[in-house]
Amino acid sequence: MKGKIIGTTVTVIALGLIVMTLMNNKAKSKAKAEQSEISTTLPVQVQQVSYTQLQEDLTLIGTVLANNEVTVISETSGRIKQVNVKVGDNVSAGTLLVAVDDELRQAALLSAQANFDKSKADFDRTEALFKEKAVTESQLDAAKLGLKAAEAQLITARRQAKDTRVTSPIAGQVTARPVDIGAQLNPGSPVATVVDISKLKVKVNVAEAEVFKLKEGDKVNITTEVYPSTVFEGRIASISAKGDEAHTYPVEIALANSRNNPLRAGMFARATFASVKRDKFIAIPREALVGSVKDAQVYVVENGSTARLRRVSVGAEADGKLAIIQGLKEGESIVTTGQNNLKDGATVAVVK
Repeated sequence: MKGKIIGTTVTVIALGLIVMTLMNNKAKSKAKAEQSEISTTLPVQVQQVSYTQLQEDLTLIGTVLANNEVTVISETSGRIKQVNVKVGDNVSAGTLLVAVDDELRQAALLSAQANFDKSKADFDRTEALFKEKAVTESQLDAAKLGLKAAEAQLITARRQAKDTRVTSPIAGQVTARPVDIGAQLNPGSPVATVVDISKLKVKVNVAEAEVFKLKEGDKVNITTEVYPSTVFEGRIASISAKGDEAHTYPVEIALANSRNNPLRAGMFARATFASVKRDKFIAIPREALVGSVKDAQVYVVENGSTARLRRVSVGAEADGKLAIIQGLKEGESIVTTGQNNLKDGATVAVVK
């Protein structure tokens, strides 16, 4: 009897252990399933797409050029006896820059003037006599030719005397003067460089896709690093009809130089063409793209929890954003962070 009781007790204990083991395994399986379900929900960050302009204006970097720059050269030979300007001086058109010794040329001018006066008197006398038929027509023609030859010599002598005084052909500032008193000049020798910066030009190269949106007279805003808070107003002066090897076209912008904030030739300037407006597109961050621009895809979150891989067509790119021509609608949410771990139809949890 005692043996039966012990056997029954062992059986009950064994059954209890089996039941407890089964319940424990069920709990572990349930927890594992729940854990597996949690792990398939991937955290992502999203952004709602909307229409925007990739760039408000076309902005390019160019170089400031002088409105006019002239290298003044000598047209005569001789020794410099006078220098009237130095580098940095402002001169007017006609200002004397240097003077060459002109003693011999002045003497030649006096001789040419005397010869002309004599020839003129001879012609007048011969013409009067011809009217009285006291001389022949051939004598009158000879007097006329003598007068013309004397006049040509006088013009030459005057020009040679004038060339001894080298003057500035334009108003501006002297930026170079490579000669000094006592130097020997020859025809073609540079005397000075004069730059007119009362008006300036900014030269930029515009891509062929943009140049056809420009026209002469369009307003352009000019800014510089030297005067960051000052905006200079310019106008398009010319657009080249021929592009370079990079398919860009030189465009020159004219502007008046400022007295308060003067610009100098050779400076860099930023030209903003306010007349060139960009079209509005649905734009997305570059990092939201899956794959290349040619084979572009993005993940769109549907119903707040499902990521769907969608093919899109990409247009222009600017400021780290891509213009989407086709494939997205305004208001849709796209994955911007976490898309590398996704696949089409994955369950996601949107985090901020």
